Amino acid sequence: MRLNEYRIMWVLVFFDLPTETKVERKIYSKFRKELMADGFTMFQFSIYMRHCASRENADVHIKRTKTKLPEKGHIGILCITDKQFGMMEIYYGKKQTELPVPIQQLELF
Repeated sequence: MRLNEYRIMWVLVFFDLPTETKVERKIYSKFRKELMADGFTMFQFSIYMRHCASRENADVHIKRTKTKLPEKGHIGILCITDKQFGMMEIYYGKKQTELPVPIQQLELF
């Protein structure tokens, strides 16, 4: 019962950061790298996602992301169930693409 499509969560981080100056690009790059170091993968440009085994685990990664927020820009964090994520329709142009089957990830404590 521990792993089911209503308990497993996906955390999505959406961001729009300024990149006009060299310093702003460095801040953007640092935030992106910190997300990837925490296990997030790029879904689209400026949208990163992470699979979490539970809401509690998702809360840990959300809290960690909040500590690394840049001072400027717009950042959104969305947490959805695996069931909701599975209902997403993805298109490349007009052609619908199948969602990749998520790999069941085991966590060791």
